[in-house]
Amino acid sequence: MIKAIRGTRDILPPGSNEWQKVEDLSRRVFRLFGYSEIRTPIIEETALFVKSVGEETDIVKKEMFSFVDRGERDISLRPEGTAPIVRAYLENNLDKTDPFQKLYYIGPMFRAERPQAGRLRQFHQIGLEAIGSNSPALDAEVINVLIRLLETNGIKKYELKLNNLGCREDKKKLSKTLKEVFSEKTVSARLCEDCKRRVATNPLRLLDCKEEGCRLVIREHFKNVEFLCSDCKEHFAEVLKFIDLLKIPYSVDPYIVRGLDYYTRTVFEVTHKDLGAQNAIGAGGRYDNLISDMGGPSLGACGFALGVDRMIMALGKDAETVKAAAGIDLFVATIGKEAYSKAFLLLNELRGAGVSCDIDYELRSLKSQMRSADKQAARFVMIIGDDEVAKSEAVLRDMKTREQTNIRFPDLVNSIKGKIC
Repeated sequence: MIKAIRGTRDILPPGSNEWQKVEDLSRRVFRLFGYSEIRTPIIEETALFVKSVGEETDIVKKEMFSFVDRGERDISLRPEGTAPIVRAYLENNLDKTDPFQKLYYIGPMFRAERPQAGRLRQFHQIGLEAIGSNSPALDAEVINVLIRLLETNGIKKYELKLNNLGCREDKKKLSKTLKEVFSEKTVSARLCEDCKRRVATNPLRLLDCKEEGCRLVIREHFKNVEFLCSDCKEHFAEVLKFIDLLKIPYSVDPYIVRGLDYYTRTVFEVTHKDLGAQNAIGAGGRYDNLISDMGGPSLGACGFALGVDRMIMALGKDAETVKAAAGIDLFVATIGKEAYSKAFLLLNELRGAGVSCDIDYELRSLKSQMRSADKQAARFVMIIGDDEVAKSEAVLRDMKTREQTNIRFPDLVNSIKGKIC
């Protein structure tokens, strides 16, 4: 038997209904804030991610699915969503038609990580990119959209953490300080092999290490470093002011840097305390140099990505969550061949009127059909037998209240539509 590749999985009904609900509610929130959907290919030139994400990041160095195609091109499955969107923004000259763009995306990403709960090799993200503004109010809006997405989907037990990485020059100062501190032999000896390499190649990545031993060493030796310029301090103060106006709870965490090199100034992460080791649901930040680094104009930008897989896990952990209304509006149960033919015709009329409904295709007993209605979480069941056909009516059962009413066939569509609205 051929099985799904390790680190991937099938999303089956009824679980897929919950995914659809998350996606539908998220699209509704994006529309509220004026974001439009963009869809980019899942394959891109490898150079796109090397240039944007950073050659010394774990994503590029260890986690990308890359290959040479038949045209001898270096291709990678996209490991994240920002770089492809910036590429599309520039390639399609959006900077020339309307520089300020508010875009969102929903789709799969790919990283060659060790599979575990909440971390798969094919995972799914919901995210946005707001391109063309340096305003601290935009940072606050982006964070507001993220929080609204979580709460609209019923996720409550989240924690928001923010940090200020400063501009490119500030990051150089920070990198220099980190290199000096962690190059010292007694300190370096306590780091993992990856972090020993990072000290020389990309010291900022030290702060992003997930090894608990390294995290302890870093927190012991990296404290209260002054590296921010006055402009970046002022920008972050304004961001916090706008977030305070929105009454969004948060904490400032100096160890949040994110795993991608393009971030500047504001960065943030949202975690869920009940998800265990892989507790990050989403993250993002500002990237004011990426557009110009990729050949475009000097434009500010900010964005985030939420992991749908982890959102679904969090929904299962939050007692207050409202479960997906996955059921159909109506299940039609029949007794007898004449009743089945009539029901089959009525089913087509109901669907044409926008009522989601289903019928049994195996001519089973009424008891078995009622079990199918329960399995599909039908809001109503319409029962039709030969007696009902003779009377030109059906029995409509409310599956919540268990009340039954008789409805004439000519009135069925309008009556049922009125009940489900």
